Amino acid sequence: MEGASFGAGRAGGAIDPVDFLKQPQTILRVTTWIFSIVVFGSIVNECYVNKDSQNPELLCIFNENESACGYGIAVGIIAFFGCIFFLVVDLYFQQISSVKDRKRAVLLDLGFSGFLSFLWFVAFCFLANQWQRTTMSRGVSQGADAARAAITFSFFSIIVWAALALKALQRYRLGTDMSLFATEQFAADASAAYPGYPGGSGVESTDTYQSPPFTETLEANPKGYQVPAY
Repeated sequence: MEGASFGAGRAGGAIDPVDFLKQPQTILRVTTWIFSIVVFGSIVNECYVNKDSQNPELLCIFNENESACGYGIAVGIIAFFGCIFFLVVDLYFQQISSVKDRKRAVLLDLGFSGFLSFLWFVAFCFLANQWQRTTMSRGVSQGADAARAAITFSFFSIIVWAALALKALQRYRLGTDMSLFATEQFAADASAAYPGYPGGSGVESTDTYQSPPFTETLEANPKGYQVPAY
């Protein structure tokens, strides 16, 4: 795309909501946004259970490890708000006129996506490990489906966030070879001289400008005599 920078057109272009929603990057963000809701929603709602009917205290279903539930909820909330933030950035990315600001936005997206992919990898390993060590009981069996859903969508989130990081990397590489300015406005050869004012055929004329002599004919005087010409 001529005049494009970091995967977007020139600044000030119109925003088409339909085209924006069809972009692969938008689809990935919405997908991982939904996955984050599933993870922290499942843990908050169904992964705190009573160990037995005689003990009213709610314990984390993942081997009674509060850190496992807390970590899953924290990563899910970070991913939730991160998706919203970068969706807004993507929506108004084309309105950013500064190349440096576009570069910062793409680098921030790349770093955040890579970091979230790592956090989800840790969450998947942590939750899966604690779930394997969990002793099944009546209370645990009630929240087993939610625990498995949290583990499964943590794994899916790793893939989606890694894909977002790859998309950001592609945009960054694309931006290094593009320009916001049309190349036809400049001479192809950098050493070419600036074109001067057009001067016709380019051959200087040997004729020089000369005012006509005072050879006017004698004009008649209203009184009847004539004044000689100088």
